[in-house]
Amino acid sequence: MQKRHLLVVEDDEDILELVAYNLAKAGYRVTKAATGREALARVAEEPPDLVVLDLMLPETDGTEVCRRLKGDANTSAIPVVMLTAKGEESDIVAGLELGADDYITKPFSPQVLLARIRAVLRRKEKGDADADAVIRVHNLVIHPGRREVSVDGQPVDLTYTEFSVLHVLARRPGWVFTRYQIVDAVRGGDYDVTDRSVDVQIAGLRKKLGDAGDHIQTVRGVGYRIRE
Repeated sequence: MQKRHLLVVEDDEDILELVAYNLAKAGYRVTKAATGREALARVAEEPPDLVVLDLMLPETDGTEVCRRLKGDANTSAIPVVMLTAKGEESDIVAGLELGADDYITKPFSPQVLLARIRAVLRRKEKGDADADAVIRVHNLVIHPGRREVSVDGQPVDLTYTEFSVLHVLARRPGWVFTRYQIVDAVRGGDYDVTDRSVDVQIAGLRKKLGDAGDHIQTVRGVGYRIRE
């Protein structure tokens, strides 16, 4: 089986070598870049399966690198795991809203980093295959193909957008989605979705789902998730 190709972008040589060593030891093929500009060039040469990205980089910072990758149709599907010393809540939210798939703060455990990378890669593999699969979480059953939802076997009448928001959350129980990520995932339909209107959609969902609405949790300062 061909090794997964990971790009590690880090301007601190010691950290770069530490991360690259542990990833290679775990069986990945690793490419290294020390600047944002070099990272973008590496991706253009050979798109990786995942990017481990520092934020504070010379020339082109990690925020801009992530923005360009997620804004280009050719690279938007490449998962990005941010690894940075910027650990304030606002930094984490900003990173996730740019489209980062995970955010790890320094100092970090190499084993935790490996586990998070494996989790992101598994989600990517599973995402497309499970896009139309029936989802069962707690007492909720969601049929994406038929756009139907039931609670304890009883059908629940949802609008197009309410269903789409619920589907986004339910595909990854426990995973926190920012309002921006929800907006990005829910396009078209019967409602012009904005980051502010996500709160309205969530309120509507909770009301219609009854007691099952308690499964939708608010993560203060970040967004929403379906309880695992």
